[in-house]
Amino acid sequence: MRSKINHQPEFNFTPSNLKLTNAYYGRYEAVSNVLDANPKILDLLHGDLREALQVAAGKNQDGSKFKYTSDTVLRITICHIIEGGSLRDIIIRIDDSHFLRRFVRIYNGPMMDFTTLCKLKNCIQPNTWKKVNKALAQHAAKHDKIDGNRLRLDTTAVETHIHWPSDSSLLWDSYRTLARLIERAREIDPDLVGDRRLLTRKARRLSVKISRKSTNKQASAESLKPLYEKLIPLVTSICEWTESVGMALEKRARKRRLGEGERAITKSLAQEMAHHRHLALRVIHQATRRVLCGEPVPNDEKIFSIFEPHTELLKRGKAGRPIEFGHMIQIGQVSSKFITDYTVFEHKPVEHQLVRPALEGHKKLFGDYPDTVAADKGYYENMATIESIGKKIKMVSIAKKGKRSEEESMRESDPEFRFGQRFRAGIEGTISYLKRILGLFRCMSKGWAHFVSTVGATIFTHNLLILARE
Repeated sequence: MRSKINHQPEFNFTPSNLKLTNAYYGRYEAVSNVLDANPKILDLLHGDLREALQVAAGKNQDGSKFKYTSDTVLRITICHIIEGGSLRDIIIRIDDSHFLRRFVRIYNGPMMDFTTLCKLKNCIQPNTWKKVNKALAQHAAKHDKIDGNRLRLDTTAVETHIHWPSDSSLLWDSYRTLARLIERAREIDPDLVGDRRLLTRKARRLSVKISRKSTNKQASAESLKPLYEKLIPLVTSICEWTESVGMALEKRARKRRLGEGERAITKSLAQEMAHHRHLALRVIHQATRRVLCGEPVPNDEKIFSIFEPHTELLKRGKAGRPIEFGHMIQIGQVSSKFITDYTVFEHKPVEHQLVRPALEGHKKLFGDYPDTVAADKGYYENMATIESIGKKIKMVSIAKKGKRSEEESMRESDPEFRFGQRFRAGIEGTISYLKRILGLFRCMSKGWAHFVSTVGATIFTHNLLILARE
């Protein structure tokens, strides 16, 4: 028996009189068609989202139930990357747009709030995004939308969402974070914390004084020591206080008289205190070594943010940006601008070691090695390696570093080699597009796993837009 009312009708849109608006609609409709042609993608995502979606199910104001789907989460994530802005911005934009509601397939149902979206999006694991990108690449190769005749490689840096990591700012971050956790513990049980005062304003004033004085070119490192000698003991003191409060919280969490929810909250707070206290002790240690003892600290022993402790210092020799904070990624791209593979590195890689794995991954996807592989000088190791790769590939367009012999100069003057280098230059435009248009210049997600997931989601969206042009 058919129902009398269709509670989820689709909107019937008439074409706009603006060519730009119709192009905007057409791009999303083409992306939707690509997604519908790849049901395997939703199968992969649903494995991560199944349980979280059941929790996110709710009720309308009239009492009728509604459920969000994996397809909806994926499509909102794609909208967020294409449109840019925060999660709040994209929720408002979709809620206010009939067309975007149809694209994400919520139609006239209730729009999810940004907190629910954040929780659902974060459930998708980095390895799942890797599989999703692989599934899309296999679909594109199977239907001859991309070919593997040419491959270009390049690395770039993606920044983490941190401020410039000076010693004083890291010490201040440590103090205010631990002070906030102590205040939360005081709300749970004031007797555990006691009547001891927090000196948050004093710590902030010392941090600001150091920051202002360090900007003065005439100020020496010795003149900053007295201020650090006051700030470091403050942070050390709150670390000791946090340790005692954390132990008291753990003891409290073992009491049977507490409810299950209260016990979980207490235990979670104790774990958070231990985590941030450990990071604060690392900040104190490196500040003491650098400022008070005048001892240089290697970069691999430093911590650059207590909120993103996985952040790495990168020196790539780029004009205007001698130092960056984030992680390196590598992308492999074919001639149709489709990114067939990507890798996110927790520690900066040696580029010439990445060529062979990239070629093997290309062979798995297309069944054969490319005719041409192109990369910049960073991928050069020695001529023996070039010759070894050249036994499998017709043209290895990787220029040599330093001086060249006559034979090596002739190799790089070859028209095919120069054509390969012109092909290689095209990947710079893709990197610019990923960063400027799709927001990969800086990752706003928190934590290493979410950093890798954001890179995977952005590259997936880029590939969808490439296939949507067909």
